[in-house]
Amino acid sequence: MIEIKTLASGSKGNCYYITDGSTPLLLECGIPFKSVRKSLNFQTSNLSGCLVTHEHKDHCAGLNDVLKAGINTYMSKGTQEALGIDHHRIKPVEAKKQFEIGTWTILPFDVEHDVNEPYGFLIANKNGEKILFATDTYYIRYKFKGLTHLLIECNYSMDILNENIENGRTHKGMKKRLIKSHFSLENVKEFLKANDLSKVQEIHLLHLSDSNSNEEQFKREIQELTGKVVYTA
Repeated sequence: MIEIKTLASGSKGNCYYITDGSTPLLLECGIPFKSVRKSLNFQTSNLSGCLVTHEHKDHCAGLNDVLKAGINTYMSKGTQEALGIDHHRIKPVEAKKQFEIGTWTILPFDVEHDVNEPYGFLIANKNGEKILFATDTYYIRYKFKGLTHLLIECNYSMDILNENIENGRTHKGMKKRLIKSHFSLENVKEFLKANDLSKVQEIHLLHLSDSNSNEEQFKREIQELTGKVVYTA
């Protein structure tokens, strides 16, 4: 039985906790580790690893303390180089090459973001449950079978963004960066339509923009499209 907890999501910091009852993991460490410990009732000594998607601070600001806590942290070689950290607990992994942490088998895959070598992760356990974790990407080129849980970025809506630019609430220069680095509601819908959702139990929409999103609208539209349980983080 998979348990998912959002500890933080958004431009101020991202961190998620998952467990299949045997192997607890962190996805991202973009908040202070003391906040992670508090959120998990100080039960962090059993954390088996941390997956980091890329080098932006809102995804890895707490990395040094995670390493000090003795938690192995997995990322691309490009992310490690961009961070400039050499530590025995950092484990570089390659896109499309599986590795294992406890009861999880993890497959990193490349995504589209304005950084060195960003990854998403397909995380599967021995019971046949599969989590897709993808954030900070404007597009996912792959299709996935047998997913049971999705943690996926849904940062902005093109309609809300255009309206905010028109009203002067968002600088028009932001548009170019957003559409080349973050997942829009419209693109998330296309991605969901292209994939097999027959086994999906729940969808978590992550990293919603403070100004260019609408939590209720996003949740409603994805629920209507998929017929699945949807959470927003």
